[in-house]
Amino acid sequence: MTRIRILVFLSALMFATLACSIFVGGPDYPEGTIPVSAEAVESLKAQIEAAVLAGAQTGTVTLQITEEQITSYIALKMAAQQNPAFYDPQVYLRDEQMQIYGKVERGYLNANILVALDVGVDELGQPKIEIATADFGPLPAPNGLKQSMTAVITEAYTGSLGPVATGFRLDNINIADGLMTVSGRVK
Repeated sequence: MTRIRILVFLSALMFATLACSIFVGGPDYPEGTIPVSAEAVESLKAQIEAAVLAGAQTGTVTLQITEEQITSYIALKMAAQQNPAFYDPQVYLRDEQMQIYGKVERGYLNANILVALDVGVDELGQPKIEIATADFGPLPAPNGLKQSMTAVITEAYTGSLGPVATGFRLDNINIADGLMTVSGRVK
């Protein structure tokens, strides 16, 4: 009778494990969660509009983007995708880098990830995004990681600036202390 109970318990435990995903590690998120909200995205859009209007008069545009605004923008964009490369993003603007934490699932396995991006400006005045480090814990990096990360950030830039992006040239992107300062000029 005891053997049957043990066998039933072990079988139930095995099936429960197969039914659930297994966390296999990866980099720990920094302390404190950055909230995600549609309001943060709307405030970013309002800031962009104000900066562009000011730029039309002065010829220069300066915009400061917070961690909450960029996290919210990327989280909402990823949520709208059919099969996002990762989910639950948290974007930290520290040490001259955009540090994107997230979670990935591969079958029954899930892990935390960290992709640190160096964000700058190329010679044409467009955003230049390079992966400085990518930590996927024990899971292999997804195919097309650089392309998908570059596409998300580039779309954040061009999508946010919308029609004015063609009449705007970036001069500098500075990342420090939870803020990304973007400056440029109207062509």
